[in-house]
Amino acid sequence: MTLKCIIIDDEPLALGLMESYVKKTPFLHLAGKYGSAVVALNETNLQDIDLIFLDIQMPDLNGLEFSRLLPPDVRVVFTTAFDQYALEGFKANALDYLLKPVNYDEFLSAARKALEWFSLKRQAPDTKAGEKDFIYVKSGYKLVQIRLDDILYIEGLRDYLKIYLESEPRPVLTLASMKTMEEHLPSPRFMRVHRSFIVQMDKVRTMDKGQIVFGKTRIPVSDTYKADIAAYFDKYTL
Repeated sequence: MTLKCIIIDDEPLALGLMESYVKKTPFLHLAGKYGSAVVALNETNLQDIDLIFLDIQMPDLNGLEFSRLLPPDVRVVFTTAFDQYALEGFKANALDYLLKPVNYDEFLSAARKALEWFSLKRQAPDTKAGEKDFIYVKSGYKLVQIRLDDILYIEGLRDYLKIYLESEPRPVLTLASMKTMEEHLPSPRFMRVHRSFIVQMDKVRTMDKGQIVFGKTRIPVSDTYKADIAAYFDKYTL
């Protein structure tokens, strides 16, 4: 597999260094290099790009702002001289975050993460047209595949999510929003029952006093979602 990539950095030396790294990495094909995010936006068909090595601090349009304009399947590796952008970078769904000056080992590790992400994505079979039976999440610096059938419920904690699985004693922790997760899960199989909880409904064995029970955990159903949850259970209640 070959990944089509571009480099965006307003520092000529950094741009040249990243170009040399791309050219000696066999599975990367350099489709363009740009000294400005604005120029890249105007001159590149981003739908055709797999991966972007993207500087954060740039005039006019910085890397974080640019990343929010990308098609959903384009992956980003951020580069910057300032580590205070790390959290913002991962909120922007970056695969990795490289601190300048970047050495080749660090670059290659980030590129391999991208290759793994695209390999898993392209080899995965469909369960239905357009629907997968798994998702990928970033947990720490790992990309983790989670089978949908294994999910019990998901809890939102500010910038993070805890994904509770039948097969694991501890939840998987990932930096993502409840809204993003909800958009990637099939409904009504997965339903929002509270501002902080999404539940896989066919895993629910007990409802008690308006709460969903998983072992010792009791998940509240908020007023906003009570009607939808009641309608779901009415379909299957004798």
